[in-house]
Amino acid sequence: MTPLKGIRVLDFSKVLAGPLCGQWLGDLGADVVKIEPPDSGDDTRGWPPFRTGGEARVGAVFLSANRNKRSLALDLKTPEGQAAAQRMAREADVVIESYATGVAERLGIGAEALCAANPRLIHCSISGFGRSGPLAQGLGYDVILQAFSGIMAMTGERGGGPIRSPFSPIDQSTGMNAFSGILAALLERGRTGRGCRLEVSLFETAAALLGYSLQIYWEKGTLPE
Repeated sequence: MTPLKGIRVLDFSKVLAGPLCGQWLGDLGADVVKIEPPDSGDDTRGWPPFRTGGEARVGAVFLSANRNKRSLALDLKTPEGQAAAQRMAREADVVIESYATGVAERLGIGAEALCAANPRLIHCSISGFGRSGPLAQGLGYDVILQAFSGIMAMTGERGGGPIRSPFSPIDQSTGMNAFSGILAALLERGRTGRGCRLEVSLFETAAALLGYSLQIYWEKGTLPE
């Protein structure tokens, strides 16, 4: 099944949430181009364990989140690299980025600039704590949000210390939120002809995962054990 055949996606994201979102779009038939820095590529290329054989070592985490993509090395710190990315974005349907707040704008791939040049573009920005507010500059990784949100404090045995989940539930769920938001935006664009800007964050995902635990706290006034 390829319902997204003909949809072009530029994936500027790295590590897990954004790459997973792009991968799932590719699973549905979208043409996904992963834009990576020329020196090292996505961080997860270098995360062990590695696939062995051949000349290149590729990390298992990278392989788990980047199937169905083509890769392009592009130096967005140069005017030439930025110009190339902007030309591609004018022909794209979806852009995904997960830079620290303000970096995408400095690299010329922020939502305002790209959507002005391509009004049909769906621009999805993934961050740790959102793009506005007092925590906007905070960097977010899954384990940070597990701790910050209180999920770690609720995990483990009674009387024990906080325990982190051994996988990455917040990253993966944030990727799902971005994925569903992009699908909804594509449907809306089919009706209106216009794209939009989407923002998802690990913090909002963590809060959503705590839904009924938060409701119990609001009802009882006691922290979950």
